[in-house]
Amino acid sequence: MLGYYVDLAVRSLKRSPGLTVLMILAIGFGVAASMTTYSVFRAVSGDPIPWKSSQLFVPQIDMWGPKGHGGDGDNGDPPDAMDYTDALALMHDHRAKYQSAMYMISPSLVPSQAGKHPINVGGHAVYSEFFPMTDAPFQYGNGWTAADDEQRAAVAVISDKINQKLFAGANSVGKTIDVDGKDYRVVGVLKAWNPQPRFYDVSNTGGFTTNDEDLFIPFLRAIDVDMANSGNTNCVDIPAQSGFKGLQQSSCIWMSYMVQLDDAPSVEAYKSYLDGYAREQQHAGRFSWAPNNRLRNLPKWLDAEHVVPTDTEISLLVAIGLLVVCLVNTAGLLLAKFLRRSGEIGVRRALGAPRTAIYAQFLVEAAIVGFSGGLLGLLLTGVGIHSVSWVLPKDIASLARLDIPLLLLTLVVAVVATVLAGIYPTFRASRVQPAWQLKSN
Repeated sequence: MLGYYVDLAVRSLKRSPGLTVLMILAIGFGVAASMTTYSVFRAVSGDPIPWKSSQLFVPQIDMWGPKGHGGDGDNGDPPDAMDYTDALALMHDHRAKYQSAMYMISPSLVPSQAGKHPINVGGHAVYSEFFPMTDAPFQYGNGWTAADDEQRAAVAVISDKINQKLFAGANSVGKTIDVDGKDYRVVGVLKAWNPQPRFYDVSNTGGFTTNDEDLFIPFLRAIDVDMANSGNTNCVDIPAQSGFKGLQQSSCIWMSYMVQLDDAPSVEAYKSYLDGYAREQQHAGRFSWAPNNRLRNLPKWLDAEHVVPTDTEISLLVAIGLLVVCLVNTAGLLLAKFLRRSGEIGVRRALGAPRTAIYAQFLVEAAIVGFSGGLLGLLLTGVGIHSVSWVLPKDIASLARLDIPLLLLTLVVAVVATVLAGIYPTFRASRVQPAWQLKSN
């Protein structure tokens, strides 16, 4: 029976090609606009580590006090990064299952082959617990040990891309690389890993970045060799001394910090620890204000940092509104088209066709319009995704992609939306009285 309804629908659509094309265009453009903006919104609002994001927390300590507040829109939150003093103190006390202070680095790798130019790379100085905490995937080897942290060992974890450049993709664990003129032993090679948003260092990246993470070295080793910070540095007071050493002795914030807390008691204990630490600093005379700390899990932290750009949310709402307008117009066109066939409907009803048959016939016709509009929407969505870089920053636009789930969702949205738009016109068509139509004809 479905084949019969499809045949009737195709014949009907062919009889009025102009109206059919107009409906397909309306659905295609409406679906393409909503799916293009949805692809961007999906990319920037996704959970970068959904299996454990509720266990990852970002502690904040107010080391600036009232002078660090008071700007427009300020809600009294402490700074979103840490200074060197507090980061090392929290690492020393070690009150979490896993924890790591970290800062951005951008050293040069010098290839061992003669005549090859140095490679500028980006990465982070971290502690050994960074890797199990973030579930960083390894292709070869592993991260370094806690003993390596304490001994300031010259070890490194490199990315798959750097491993390809320096060692042709072979297992390079145990090999030596030259980082800023100093030898480091490779202990691990990461698989392709580029979490977006860059959840472990939102303070420096804003959440999204096209920069690669090619090198990780021990935090204390990086400090010992004066490997400069290449991320953000914010200060409320001018450092007493200049240079990297002066930065370490200042109240300037330039470090990200993350901890893993597996259950509610651990979270409560860590909150109490942060408040106790702040009170100790107050009693020691370093802070002259009451403790003002925060401990947010990863989803709340990303929300607090406004990682999802507001303009993407607004664009999605506008695109959905456009789709609704297109559907309303399509519903009007379907209503006009169906009621114009009142005579045909009256004859079918007079010959014994039930209202359910009329419903089925016209809903199938609406579904065919929706499917055709969806195919056009797929083409336009592909064009839209490749064009979002014209209106959005490159590091955000590059995340939008047309994958199989989005392809299927586009078709489903087009068909379901058009069928819903066709419900009222179909209802009106099914209410046609056969006797009136036969008498008028």
